[in-house]
Amino acid sequence: MNLDKPQQWKADVLASVDLYNAWFMTFAPDAFRTARKNTAGIVLDDLRHTSYLADLSPTALKARPGTLRVLRMCTAPPLALDRLVGLAGVNKSLVQTMEGSSSEVSRLPQRLAGAALDTQLERITGVIRRLTDDYIFPWVAENSVPTQEQVERAAAIVADRLCGVLADPIIRNAQEVRQLALIHAWLTARGYVPLQRGRTFRQMPPGTFSFRLNVPVEQPETGKAINLPVDAVIQPHSAQEGDFPLLIEAKSAGDFTNTNKRRKEEAQKFTQLRAKYGPDVRFVLFLCGYFDAGYLGYEAAEGIDWVWEHRPDDMTHLGL
Repeated sequence: MNLDKPQQWKADVLASVDLYNAWFMTFAPDAFRTARKNTAGIVLDDLRHTSYLADLSPTALKARPGTLRVLRMCTAPPLALDRLVGLAGVNKSLVQTMEGSSSEVSRLPQRLAGAALDTQLERITGVIRRLTDDYIFPWVAENSVPTQEQVERAAAIVADRLCGVLADPIIRNAQEVRQLALIHAWLTARGYVPLQRGRTFRQMPPGTFSFRLNVPVEQPETGKAINLPVDAVIQPHSAQEGDFPLLIEAKSAGDFTNTNKRRKEEAQKFTQLRAKYGPDVRFVLFLCGYFDAGYLGYEAAEGIDWVWEHRPDDMTHLGL
């Protein structure tokens, strides 16, 4: 489709950037405001859990580990994860596990417990107490009970700090939702139906599709079986029994630097898929945004083709 047509890349990059910018100006502010509103509710819950920062203790953190992400934004200045680790002298894995991630829930580490865990948590809470932002939390320094207005104002400020740190993932997630919605509409208009619940990617009848489906592969270093989440898995109408479905990874980017940092991710996925299922695996990208010739050339060299979001009908060349 596109990997072997470098003469078209420049025009496509410009069209893709224009599409992303138009979307960003129209929808990104709403996505950010919605995330900030939702985050403010989480901050309020975490503040209540700590008795509005009066109870910064190992016991409080053990009962609600994810509170730590909010507490890092309650200091002056707000603390990056690595900065907190350095100031407190604790294990980075402890903080990472407690805060969780987009794919993992917050929790306590399994290999650290008892007095050793309490010691590290006390170091963390000691740093938070010493650096608490008195401007946002005046009642802490005054040793008084906060008013509802003070609490709501503090929660709004902390939520804004959190969303500022997470701005890129918030926008990227909103863009991914939109990309998958476009693919969904394109497929259903051509008679495709969602895969029934409980079926795997190797049990897909012709004319079905699924989003964020796990495809088992093996880690190259250890050979350990892992699940590789794929954004869109589609079995064409023309597929025969046993045919491997088409795999599509939705990608968006708001600047050229970001794509050059991430371009190896897709190649690594493709390598794992071919190692497990053979050279006939079909894996393509669905691109919108700032993907320049350097990124495109890298993916093309790896044998990865792509569809531009501004030209979705190219998917017909994939047999869909």
